Amino acid sequence: MEKLWHRLALEFASQGHEVVHISRRCSGLPDENHEGGVRYLRVTGYDQPANGLWLKLLDLLYSLRAARRVPVSDIIVTNTFWAPLLLRRRGGIYVSVERMPKGQMRLYRRAARLRACSSAVQAAILDDDPTAGPRVRVIPNPLPEVPSGEAVWREKEQRILYVGRVHPEKGIDLLLDAFVQVKADGGLPGWKLEIVGPWETRDGGGGSRWAKSLQDRHARPDIEWTGPLFRSEELAARYRRARVFAYPSLAERGETFGLAPLEAMAWGTVPIVSALACFSDFVTPGQNGFVFDHRGADPVANLAAVLASLPAQPLEELSRGALRVKDTHAPKRIAARFLNDFESILRNSPGKS
Repeated sequence: MEKLWHRLALEFASQGHEVVHISRRCSGLPDENHEGGVRYLRVTGYDQPANGLWLKLLDLLYSLRAARRVPVSDIIVTNTFWAPLLLRRRGGIYVSVERMPKGQMRLYRRAARLRACSSAVQAAILDDDPTAGPRVRVIPNPLPEVPSGEAVWREKEQRILYVGRVHPEKGIDLLLDAFVQVKADGGLPGWKLEIVGPWETRDGGGGSRWAKSLQDRHARPDIEWTGPLFRSEELAARYRRARVFAYPSLAERGETFGLAPLEAMAWGTVPIVSALACFSDFVTPGQNGFVFDHRGADPVANLAAVLASLPAQPLEELSRGALRVKDTHAPKRIAARFLNDFESILRNSPGKS
């Protein structure tokens, strides 16, 4: 989220708005600095614990520290559980809902806006609080970076890429089993599968023991385990060379948008995603990607069928369709939607004529 809002903040500032961005203190970054017209403030935070109650306590401590640094503002965009309850007197509260709600939307009835990052999240907000309809808007997340270079199809390899947390809820086991099954049946000759992402629990992964068991079970030359990559140019190099991006998430209540498939599409990499509702906002089967049924009796077979069909699919044409997200989800376009929404809140706030 810091990466996305960093990009949006620069867009807001470029249009003359005063922007303050408060986030977690990180090694190698100053506690306060200015960049591109944005003032950055960083406060002490915590690694994500496994225990949910402990997470809420740590989130409260972080939010209290952050709240002390928030100036009086026209709009305050929040992204923690407690912030909308702590910042009511500092400005118009704009709750950016990036996760599926778990009962807390009723606590935010004084917020000016509940912004959903996808239509799936919008539906979940209204299920959580049916009275919230007038205050909900769907504005998708932007691409953190629009690729500066062009994706050249003839330079892409017969490679299937996964980028994200290496965790059971992401369907990693399913992807590996499906790939191996297709290979055993003689399909995908010359194709490789690359897994990129962290598996340590502190980074949201499934843990070293679980990851090692997967690596040991699928130790073969056509499966590559890259580990986490944090530099944008390293990720871009992976997106640029892969023909297909597989994201078989099983997180029915955890997946809300799908930024990794969107980033891959901006490089012309054709996505294969599970049938979670959040992906339907930007992945259309037959136009820019594939969707497989992860809820059926045999999801491995369902995914394997899509993988096996890849050599016969019009992948280059689908790649051109995928590239359109460079325009639809460009930071400048999404920032304009946010600014229009901010202005509508200010026009309709008490005391405004």
